[in-house]
Amino acid sequence: MRTAYRVETVRAAERQVMERLPDGALMQRAAAGLAAACAELLDRVYGSRVVLLVGSGDNGGDALYAGARLARRGAGVAAVLLSPGRAHAAGLAAFRRAGGAVLERDRAEDAVAHADLVVDGIVGIGGKGGLRPEAAALARAAAASRAAVVAVDLPSGVEADTGEVRGEAVRADLTVTFGTHKPGLLIDPARAYAGSVRLVDIGLDLPADGAELEALQHADVARLLPVPAAESDKYRRGVVGVAAGSDRYPGAAVLAVAGALRGGAGAVRYVGAAGDAVIARYPETLVSDTGPAKAGRVQAWAVGPGAGEDAATVAEVVAAEVPVLIDADGLRLADRAAVRARTAPTLLTPHAGEAAALLGVSRAEVEAGRLTAVRELAEAYGATVLLKGSTTLVADPGGGAPVRVNATGTPWLATAGSGDVLSGLAGSLLAAGLSARDAGSVGAYLHGLAGRLAARGAPVRAHQVAEAVGQAWRDVVRG
Repeated sequence: MRTAYRVETVRAAERQVMERLPDGALMQRAAAGLAAACAELLDRVYGSRVVLLVGSGDNGGDALYAGARLARRGAGVAAVLLSPGRAHAAGLAAFRRAGGAVLERDRAEDAVAHADLVVDGIVGIGGKGGLRPEAAALARAAAASRAAVVAVDLPSGVEADTGEVRGEAVRADLTVTFGTHKPGLLIDPARAYAGSVRLVDIGLDLPADGAELEALQHADVARLLPVPAAESDKYRRGVVGVAAGSDRYPGAAVLAVAGALRGGAGAVRYVGAAGDAVIARYPETLVSDTGPAKAGRVQAWAVGPGAGEDAATVAEVVAAEVPVLIDADGLRLADRAAVRARTAPTLLTPHAGEAAALLGVSRAEVEAGRLTAVRELAEAYGATVLLKGSTTLVADPGGGAPVRVNATGTPWLATAGSGDVLSGLAGSLLAAGLSARDAGSVGAYLHGLAGRLAARGAPVRAHQVAEAVGQAWRDVVRG
């Protein structure tokens, strides 16, 4: 499990370690890891040109100490001090002793333009808002150069706790973060500024129950996947009901069923107007035209993809006393009070536009503050919410558990019908016995891997994503 902690938690853990260590030892640990990462990124250290962008905080100190290490290995290292009178004094002294040069401000952008490596130590994890004009100019120069850009702990200009970017920010090729991941490294839009992320262990003792975010890895997903026992039959494995599609959108039903058939439940019941299309493609589906309440017993429902204006079917599913996944048109048609009144688990799966409509805000506001949006929606509906996107977030109401973040997907998944496959897949996992939080998290993880497998760097269609779920499942189990 990969975890991320808020700044205040990280700061408290750092204080505890510093009380046990000699003065400056924690910073030296960080600087050693930073220097090692920089050296690996350079083709060779000796003779390379390195420019440090140094702010007034501890990140600037980390950069200076790391620069001193690189200078001792033969790199030509220059530092641009954005606040000369407030630069980390001990770090600057060590940097100068190692042969590092301090640049005048009028030479800074030219040095950045000709550097092999630029180290961003401008702002630490406590920074708020975008970069100030002088720093922003250097960030633009770094982006325009051919240099590799390494951010210290977090790209300057992004917000550590929220993943928001409220102005200009450094775009890094690599972020070297210390002790633990910060939420902004895992959530868009900030994640896009971080590049690859390398975690350096500096000995922090972080509370097991204090994480802000968590990201499942292969081993975590493998433990959650439903596995039939020797005595299992199709009913004991769970039956998922799919209420989707319409005369206008029969394909949504077919794709939702395609995902459901691959999600671990023993059988799929389909209810809706697209029964002929479903049975023609998937003859193993149990098709009914009697409505959800009379379709037969299910352990969970997935409702909404392609539903059009069929509010009656959505209301019937919402009234069911089993776990329910609501997606697409179902999100618009479901009565909020009825969803809040449910006693069985509920999983909502909006994309940013749908979440914006439910919250009464703009799509841009949701995309700029995804963590805030997913939590607000979970509270508003009293339900688990899976907010789809390049980094998918899963939040429970109440705020007791860390928000789950998933980044296994690929931009090629932004294709018609992909979300319908996810609905069926996660609904099937609900029917197989997973909690709403786990079904959403595992479904998103498998769906993202399947998208990668199906695409392989080229355009992909939704039915190909469904067909690749089995391979994704096998890859997870094999580790």
